[in-house]
Amino acid sequence: MLNREGDTYLYLQISDVIRSRIMAELSPGDVVISEAGIQREFQVARTTARRAIRVLRNQGLVHTRQGEGTFVSSPDEFGRPSGPQTPLYRHIAEDVRRRIKAGELPASHPIPNEAALVRQFGAARETVRRAVALLREQGWVCSVPHRGSYVTPEDRWPG
Repeated sequence: MLNREGDTYLYLQISDVIRSRIMAELSPGDVVISEAGIQREFQVARTTARRAIRVLRNQGLVHTRQGEGTFVSSPDEFGRPSGPQTPLYRHIAEDVRRRIKAGELPASHPIPNEAALVRQFGAARETVRRAVALLREQGWVCSVPHRGSYVTPEDRWPG
């Protein structure tokens, strides 16, 4: 099944196999094979199993709930379509931007911290950091070292 001698990384081959299973056999909300299950079935290291799940998560096909497992995402999970077209960090940034515009996150107030965003989106810390960096570059938030990131005053929001 896996080509261990080929030029395609094992984790990408595994993510393709799992993606095929999701499309053929699973429905939104169904449990996806665990990291331990991937390790056993494909005879790979934990790191390889994690990378395979991360690929699927970044494509929006699955989401992880800490302590519960990994689940098939619905097409509108987190208010975004599933699929590989947009990186996860951009979806996170868009969700925070939408909440700022809607007034859910008022000007000069903190946005959810890194740990909260990691839990909400089942994303890696680095993915959340990229999302916050994008919001900062666009002018939606400003970050204060060791304090957090805050919504910029409304008169400084991007057009």
